[in-house]
Amino acid sequence: MANIQQLHDNPQYYVNFQERSKDDLNPLSEMKDLASKIETFISDFSYPLKPYMPAVGRFLIVATFLEDAFTIITEWDNQLVFLSYYRGIYHGAAILILLTNAIAMVACSFLVLAQQYVEYATGGLIWVVTTQALCYGLISDFNYFLRNLSVLGGLLIVFADARTCKASSGPGVPMIEEKDHKMYIQLASRVLMILTFFGFFASLEWSLFSFFITILGSALCAMVAIGYKAKTSAIALVSLLSLLNLFLNDFWNLHSNHPRKTFARYDFLQTLSVAGGLILLVKSGPGKYSVDEKKKAL
Repeated sequence: MANIQQLHDNPQYYVNFQERSKDDLNPLSEMKDLASKIETFISDFSYPLKPYMPAVGRFLIVATFLEDAFTIITEWDNQLVFLSYYRGIYHGAAILILLTNAIAMVACSFLVLAQQYVEYATGGLIWVVTTQALCYGLISDFNYFLRNLSVLGGLLIVFADARTCKASSGPGVPMIEEKDHKMYIQLASRVLMILTFFGFFASLEWSLFSFFITILGSALCAMVAIGYKAKTSAIALVSLLSLLNLFLNDFWNLHSNHPRKTFARYDFLQTLSVAGGLILLVKSGPGKYSVDEKKKAL
């Protein structure tokens, strides 16, 4: 309670007291306070994991490529038959596509993990994603198309992160202002990474719970896209994406001869790749074209 003598001696104190009381009762103010508390809790909880997050993020991003290369090698005949007979690709061209894709996926994945020639490595993996989408006909499936775009978003954030490290590593070299392509790459990566969620939301069966998940996920996706509380919303999206991935792509529960097992495993690993990109977003930040950066400049 305000002191009566203070209210009598200083009328302005009463006005300020009223304004503070209104702020305390403002639902928007309460939501901001709650968001700040959640952000502080997540930051404190994840602090011991921060040194390991970039390595984990990079590994998750390339895990799908390593598994895909292993599948091509161990199931060479089946892959060749699919491209030659079902996709109508010339036999010699199909062999060349499979061979170059397998080599590129293994080599580029290890370069990303070793943080060597990362720009070229991510370029090679982007080429693999594009050629596979065209050769395997994945571009015609809406969910696969969205997920492949999200994987590209994860690769773009690896590319942008590598440019940041490269720009800041040279002693005596002035820091390049973020007016180059990096800020556009970071914006594109944020937008692309959230696209896979819309495929997940579309695949959920209608229920009150799925409606709640869709609303919550859409709000978090919008926050990541515009770069508002990007690190906190990215962590929340990683948690949500992991839960959806475990429930919807549980290939380990399917029989070895189940027709959906291979596709479920592929979906599971690609979704992990998107989660890895979001983890790297937590580490590197949303970039210049974001609400968070605009607020810092004010």
